[in-house]
Amino acid sequence: MSKSNDIKALYEEFMMPVYSPEIVLSDGQGCKVRNPENATYYDFTSGIGVHNAGHCHPKVVKAIQAQAAVLGHCSNLFINAKQALLAQKLVKLGGPAFRGGKVFFCNSGGEANEAAIKLARKWGSPEGRYEIVTMRNSFHGRTLATLTATGQAWCQEGYDPLPVGFRYADYNDIESVRAALTDKTVAIMLEAVQGEGGVNPATGEFMKGVRELCDEKNLLMICDEVQCGMGRTGKWFGWQHSGAAPDLFTCAKALAGGVPMGALVGNAKCADVFTKSSHASTFGGNPLACAAALAVISVIEEEKLLEAAAKTGELLHAALEGFAEKYDQVLEVRGRGMMAGMVVEGSAAEVAALFRDYGLLVCTAGEHVVRFLPPLNLKESELEEAVEMMSDALEELYGDGGAE
Repeated sequence: MSKSNDIKALYEEFMMPVYSPEIVLSDGQGCKVRNPENATYYDFTSGIGVHNAGHCHPKVVKAIQAQAAVLGHCSNLFINAKQALLAQKLVKLGGPAFRGGKVFFCNSGGEANEAAIKLARKWGSPEGRYEIVTMRNSFHGRTLATLTATGQAWCQEGYDPLPVGFRYADYNDIESVRAALTDKTVAIMLEAVQGEGGVNPATGEFMKGVRELCDEKNLLMICDEVQCGMGRTGKWFGWQHSGAAPDLFTCAKALAGGVPMGALVGNAKCADVFTKSSHASTFGGNPLACAAALAVISVIEEEKLLEAAAKTGELLHAALEGFAEKYDQVLEVRGRGMMAGMVVEGSAAEVAALFRDYGLLVCTAGEHVVRFLPPLNLKESELEEAVEMMSDALEELYGDGGAE
């Protein structure tokens, strides 16, 4: 047996079967990863939107190594300098709307969104308001509260009774959101680009409409930036494309470049809602994760990866649009920046599996959407090679074309 097969056998024997991975990965650099037999793949999953600066960026690796050598963890019973510096940085990245804002650190996107839900409920508790309106086809996490906030029934099955306090509205439909409000509503929560729900970008009109509705009804606007944040769309956060600033936003995934970390950032109105002991996290914002996150942000700034995400993202979308023109089975291309979805007529999983056979790793987002999340520092020459792989795979699957 090969080393990969040995590892897969061990995995299947001892891991709970919540995933169904096909390949073993042993190392990565930039946009490429390898298995134990040294087969190389272009990684257009980026760890599901985690490695915005690519695998093992030297500056990030160096920061992690240096911090691990002096103080890896001390708990939030004590202050660590990296945490304070990172909180300051995230507030600044939020722009003028977050002047006077503050940050709560945790370990994942689900925890960050859970914190947002808790903060909103605490903010509304004096008036007895606790309901949060979220969007159909959204995805906010796997805790009981965040999977209830998620507007997709498939991930809620088998976990009844679910927590109360969530109502659903149609994405990009402000009248649907308005209709979902009650006298118990405290917040509206949404993604600037729905990732797991199909790579659906919010329109600027919708984002502004949500902001205006929150101002009108005295509600909090919460933006889940877990997947589309940290530069993936060509701006630090997806909501910044619309100019409609939320009261709270969450980030995780790409924040610390692969070290588990999440953050909730609140504006001045929300900065002091959490009081002493009203929420906590043992590992949240520990020195190691904060050092990694500061290094990731530095790389994005120094290498101008926001601009790169916008520019290379245009090339990626153009290539995918070319497939839509060539093949009747490619129905639509959507997304923003280096976050793209290709809607196909049949099984997205079948397309992803064939791409893998040609050396390209991608995700799916539902039954019919192939999802692309390459590193922001992807070179144009690397993109060209990946597009050739896609082209060969699609020709095998669909033939020479068929679109008029």
